[in-house]
This record gives sequence, structure tokens and C-alpha cells, in this order.
Amino acid sequence: MLRIVDRHVLKQVSLPLAGALVIGLLMLLADRMVRLLDATLGKKNSFTVVFEMLAYLVPHYLGTALPAALFLGLLLGFGRMSANSETDAFMAAGIGLHRLARPVIVLGALMAALSLVIMGWLQPHARYAYRSVVFDVQNVDVFYLAEEGVFMQAGDRTFIIDRLDRGKNAFERAFIFQDKGQHGSDTVTAATGTLVENPEGRRPTLHLENGHRLSFTTRPDAATNPPVAGETTEFAMADTPLGKISKDIFRPRGEDERELTLPELYAALDNPPPKASREEVSSELSERLVTAISILILPFLAIPFAVGSRRSPRGFRTGVALVLIVLYNEIIQQGASASNNAVAPPIVTLWLPCLLLGLFAGWRYITTCFTLGNDPISSAIDRGGDFFSGLRHALMRRLGWESAA
Repeated sequence: MLRIVDRHVLKQVSLPLAGALVIGLLMLLADRMVRLLDATLGKKNSFTVVFEMLAYLVPHYLGTALPAALFLGLLLGFGRMSANSETDAFMAAGIGLHRLARPVIVLGALMAALSLVIMGWLQPHARYAYRSVVFDVQNVDVFYLAEEGVFMQAGDRTFIIDRLDRGKNAFERAFIFQDKGQHGSDTVTAATGTLVENPEGRRPTLHLENGHRLSFTTRPDAATNPPVAGETTEFAMADTPLGKISKDIFRPRGEDERELTLPELYAALDNPPPKASREEVSSELSERLVTAISILILPFLAIPFAVGSRRSPRGFRTGVALVLIVLYNEIIQQGASASNNAVAPPIVTLWLPCLLLGLFAGWRYITTCFTLGNDPISSAIDRGGDFFSGLRHALMRRLGWESAA
């Protein structure tokens, strides 16, 4: 009987939880995919690169979506059971609300552990891999993005191509201008050319044929008398590498605190990475731990809102609960920012809000499960629900959308 109860409760919660998690991830990834397509469209294997980068972003967004999906699943699952009088039937059979909450408390503990693994180990490695791919994309010359008859900028080079065949990596009638600052400039024109891929991840090479080069060793100045003379050469073939670097090597992991795992963060408290301070390392460590602990609190926070008084509309209770959790998340984000800037220690900006939320959730959970009367929060929600419900009906009657009877 008890296992049947557990399965029923988990089924009611898991369906909206899974739906919220999938929809949330898809929305977050879809927004980022548009920006990634803008950055990589036209490059070779651009769609492959986009999906690789999105895969590295999944742990980051999963750490954000898991708590929200769990909280929403608890609200909707227990709210549906309360609306269908299932919780009343269970309590009439001697199964109290605290017993119904047992499987979701265990679920919350498992999801807190999963979140700790994601934020503590998967996110740092995935973030480093994502930055590595971004590095590779940014250091491939934007020749891959070239359009016919359009001037393009690639670092200190400006070029235009008259005709382009991407299938063969070939082009016709190219103009390339490279500004070297005080060291002059190079202007190259070529009748034809190809883009040659090099093995072992090295930079591609631009192979030019039948062209001319105009070189200045210093910056031309109209006021110079006599004017600076350039050197003109003609070539049958010429090769020039593309990109900003000589070889495709990314830095080691651990440049800042966001690329460190939990053990590495703890070890870095006294020896921060090059691009992070001790305050940033301490804030990052506390934020990850607080986020995982907050997931443990969510079942105790959500259940009283989901099975609250019958007087207040279910949608209003859900709205109040969502506003509360969004406000808490904003407090944690601002607290982490304040700790990063050494405004206040993490124990004040992060751990104190977590403790207050835990005390509030525990008080409401005990009141809901083990007492008969409503707590002041439930009474305030009832009054707010009555007020907004009456306001809505009055507005609809004034607009003629609802009869006075």
C-alpha cells in the first residue's frame, strides 16, 4: 500500500517536472542557438559546431532548470491532488500529508545530489570545452563568412571577393588590404585562388594565383615630401595563412573560478587562479553549495502552497509561490555579485538567505502537516486571492463579459 502511494505521488509530480524541465531547456537552448548561428553561419561545418557548443551548454542550463522544474512539478502535482480531493481521501485513510511528502523529499535529495555533481564537476569542464570551441571559431578567419561583392573585415584585413564557390573553396577576383599600422600596409589583388585546409588543426592557407602586391613599409602621409613610395610586385602564386594565431592550442583549464570543480575551488581559496580573486573563489564555492542545499528545501516550501486553503484560488497560490522563488533566486544572484566585489562575505549574502528560506519553509510545512489552523501566510494569501478575484469579476462585469447575476 505504501509503495503504491509513493508511486502515485511521484507520478503526479514527475510528469509536470519532466515537462517543465524539457520546455525550459529547449527555450534556453533555442535562444542561445540563434546567437550561435549568427556567429558561426557560413563557416565550414557550422551546424556541427553549433550543436557541439549547445551540448556543452546543457550542464549550465540544466543547473538552472532543475530547481525550477522541481518546484513547478511539486506545485502542479500536489495542487492537482488537492484540487481532486485526493489528499483528503489519503488523510481520511490515515495517510497524512507528511507521509505523502516522503517520496518527494527523497526525490529532492536525489536532485540536490545530481545538481551538486552537475555544478561541481560537469559545468566547469563543459564551460572550458565551450570556451575552447569559441576560441577555435574566433580564430578562424572570417573568410569563411565572405559574401560575393561585400567588403568584409578580418582583424587588420579588409577584403572583397567577386565570385565565390564554397563547394570547392575557390574564388575569383579578390582584393585584400592589410593595415600594419606604423609598419605600413599591403594591398593584394588576385585573379583566382583557393582556400586550402591544413592537417593537424593548423590554420588554413589562402592560395592566390595571378596577382599583384603593393607594399608600404611605413604609413603613407600626404604631407611627406617626397611622398612614401610603395613596392609593387607581381606573382603567379602566393600563399598566406589565415587566422590570428600560429597554431591551434587553447590554454589549460582553470583560468578563472568558473572553470574549477568543487575540490579545486576549495583548494584555490588560498591560491586563486590567475583571473580570479579570493573573494570570487569563495563566492563561487558558496553559491554552488547554496544552490544544491536550496533544492533540499523546495519540497517543504512547495507543498504548503500547493495544498493551501480551499478559499484562495489555486492559480493565485501558485503565482505567489513562483514570485517567492524568483525573488529568492534574485537575492542569491545579487548576493553572489556582492561577494565577488568584496561588499559582504558569502555567509551574509548567500548562506543567510538560504537559512531564512529553510526556516520559513520548515515552519510552513510543520504548520500545514501537523496543525489544523491556517498560518498567517495562508490567511494573507486567502485575503489576497479574494481581493483579486473580486477585482477580476468586477472588471469583467464592467466590460460586459460577465453577467451581474
